[in-house]
Amino acid sequence: MQQMRVIKSGAEHEQALNRLMTLMQLDPVENSPQADELELLALLIEHYEQQQYPVDPPDPIDAIRFRMDQMEMSQRELIPYIGSASKVSDVLNRKRPLSISMIRRLTQGLGISAAIQSHRQTSITT
Repeated sequence: MQQMRVIKSGAEHEQALNRLMTLMQLDPVENSPQADELELLALLIEHYEQQQYPVDPPDPIDAIRFRMDQMEMSQRELIPYIGSASKVSDVLNRKRPLSISMIRRLTQGLGISAAIQSHRQTSITT
């Protein structure tokens, strides 16, 4: 196993990616030194990439629209989760913030993460 250390530069990141690809092609046996190296290297790469290329959580309304598209839902089908047709329209047009109860119902009914829904809300009502 190679000496492992925190990845601090683009060149080190590239080297780590190349080594990771080599190890993956070897398809090491679980709990072998190569498998341990692969796992540790993947963690180091992930840490570096999270620091260098942070990804913001998706916009809550975009997440709802995405799920609607996935499930081929109409706005009317959101009424049980958000409230009246006018509330659905206001929420989707960003005129009304999601309330805690809306977030709970959307999480339970549509599987949209509560963390995503509450992100970037200027105000959350109860």
